[in-house]
Amino acid sequence: MNQGKIGAISFVECTNSLYVKPKRVLYTQGGRQKSWDIIEAHDSVSILLFHAQQEAFLLVKQFRPAVYLKNGDGFTYELCAGIIDKESKTLQEIASEEIFEECGYAVSPDELQKITSFYTSVGFAGSRQTLFFGSIDETRKEHSGGGIDQEEIELVFLPLCEAKAFMMDENIPKTPGLLFAFHWFFERTASQS
Repeated sequence: MNQGKIGAISFVECTNSLYVKPKRVLYTQGGRQKSWDIIEAHDSVSILLFHAQQEAFLLVKQFRPAVYLKNGDGFTYELCAGIIDKESKTLQEIASEEIFEECGYAVSPDELQKITSFYTSVGFAGSRQTLFFGSIDETRKEHSGGGIDQEEIELVFLPLCEAKAFMMDENIPKTPGLLFAFHWFFERTASQS
């Protein structure tokens, strides 16, 4: 997949968003008045996908403007993930939909194994992410993936034998959730042998 070239970038004030709401929190701690600026944001799900036939993890690579602000590139390697914005669906159902939309594989909600949940961006957002594990193979492939609407998501297969070096390579922009998921996978594998 050839992602579109990034250009004509500018940053403007965000006054109305469906996804985040800036707030200033006022509180007392230890008898002192304090304040902290935060972003109210959706919680999310993420999924570590392991492709059995290829002995590889399936990651997504996409442009993240906030990372661009820090490194001038902005492309990150991540787990398949999505926000929790559908109250009528379970976390597993949302995760299953994200796998289908972003990666093109059909994995039913009951096949997903919950690993754990944790808080992300605790300094400014404090969103909770629930992490799942799912196995895929080519019999489950239904379309090429890449996301919906205006998403431009590239699928990347990372061979299992390269994952530990990938984790430690500081030159590869990746998310903490991805690192944690790999750690879980390797610990699980070690305990099963």
